[in-house]
Amino acid sequence: MSISNINSSKFDQMVQAAATTLNSNAEFINSLNVFPVPDGDTGTNMSMSFQSGADYVSKDTSESVGKLAQSLAKGLLMGARGNSGVILSQIFRGFSKSVENKDVLNGKDIVEAFQNSEKTAYGSVMKPTEGTILTVIRGISEAGQKSDVNDLAKLFDSLYDAAEKALQSTPDLLPVLKQVGVVDSGGQGLVFVIKAFADVLNGREIETSHQPNTGEMDQMIDASHEQSHESAQGKLNPDDIVYGYCTQIMVRIGRGKEVEYDFDYDKFYEHLAGIGDSLLVVNDDEIVKVHVHTEQPGEVISWGQKFGDLANVKIDNMRLQQETIIENDDNKAEDTKQEPKDIAIIAVASGDGIGELFTSLGVTDVIKGGQTMNPSTQDILDAINNSNAKNALIIPNNGNIFMAAQQAADVAEIPVEIVHAKTIQQGLTSMLSFNPDASLQDNVSEMEDMLNTVISGDVTHAVRDTEIDGVKINKDDFMGIIDGKIQIVKTDLTETAIEMIKEMIDEDSEVVTIIYGDGITEDEANDLSEKVEAIDDELEVEVHEGGQPVYPYLISVE
Repeated sequence: MSISNINSSKFDQMVQAAATTLNSNAEFINSLNVFPVPDGDTGTNMSMSFQSGADYVSKDTSESVGKLAQSLAKGLLMGARGNSGVILSQIFRGFSKSVENKDVLNGKDIVEAFQNSEKTAYGSVMKPTEGTILTVIRGISEAGQKSDVNDLAKLFDSLYDAAEKALQSTPDLLPVLKQVGVVDSGGQGLVFVIKAFADVLNGREIETSHQPNTGEMDQMIDASHEQSHESAQGKLNPDDIVYGYCTQIMVRIGRGKEVEYDFDYDKFYEHLAGIGDSLLVVNDDEIVKVHVHTEQPGEVISWGQKFGDLANVKIDNMRLQQETIIENDDNKAEDTKQEPKDIAIIAVASGDGIGELFTSLGVTDVIKGGQTMNPSTQDILDAINNSNAKNALIIPNNGNIFMAAQQAADVAEIPVEIVHAKTIQQGLTSMLSFNPDASLQDNVSEMEDMLNTVISGDVTHAVRDTEIDGVKINKDDFMGIIDGKIQIVKTDLTETAIEMIKEMIDEDSEVVTIIYGDGITEDEANDLSEKVEAIDDELEVEVHEGGQPVYPYLISVE
């Protein structure tokens, strides 16, 4: 059946289908990360960004496609996470600008809209790079100009074919993709969006149910808990909480000495549903992960052990947390009465210890996030708006957050500047030159100058076999990454860190700072410190607990 135009109802279906498709394929997109480190988050960023846009569309009752497209673009902008999410938001910003006065869209409107998408996306990047999502939107735009515009179902199939073809060309345009053997992850995300659009128009089935994996479940839990911390929640009396213990367990199915039952999802779920609420249960063939609010955390643990051994247990007293929320809300109420500060310094950091380090150096607000969970434009904007300051300075500590930070700065109501720290180490070093008596612009200039005075080293493990720049890497190897480049590959964690530090120091080096992450003990960090001192007894070595995920050690040399 030929389709000559897209009305508001059909456009909404297309958007919701694309959101579902991105969500279902987020982990696959994440797996296309060039570096084999366990922090590939392009799929998560694109999925969460597009879901924000889809939510805006679902709340818009307009019957004009142009107005719905504007809502999509607005939602994408405010929810944009990471560079991939920001560029995706720019693609649909260009699309929406082209169709803003259209009640329905015909084929010619679609072609012109994607032409404007291409123009806007390329214009949003200071140095456009081919072999990325930009190549895919260019392929879509060019294909539209050569396609039959009379039947929109056929048109979008043509656009999808062109997007897939452009995606497959990305390794030939970006050598690092070819070296690793993957296509561009951001481009893959855009291909999924166009495929969903085409499937809706052609009446093909859209995947509507998706079992969240453990990483996505963590995000759902964190999001639900973060929502519970909004000030309205501060009115809740802790004694009114029915189920007081947030209990999370991860069970290795079929292992351990206490196993009584073969795993059956319904049986497992129903028992837990009877002893609590806010229940989430996800599993694969090897692991089941649980989140539940209950009065009987011990019973949750015991029930889990009937199906396997415990890989992880986390219990939080929510009544105690609520008391803290109320206290913090009271403190915020007092803060609103205070005179606004001259400059708010907002840093992005993962790990409580790293947040405390930034605070000790003068940072006024810390946004929890980083490599595995980039904050959105809205997250950063909220921090600016809640800072009670005349000016704001943002330290992203991650190159993938620069664009979202800039979008927040562009729409903020106060002057905002960005210190382009790509690493936690750079961000901490930049704070050493902050002068509270200097202007916003002078501080940014001084802090930017400090970024090149520090060498950043990260230690993590490989999540797959690969080869990069002639270096063969096996799954579970430890890697030493110096200023973004893999330099050391070893099977031993401490040996990797030591060899990396040897590469980082020279005769002018004075201070080595070791920030140890989640899973590393203080004794292990101190042992590493002693080994560094043995390399050069004139080096000053500092050790701090960071608590960061993914990276056992973050190391700086100055």
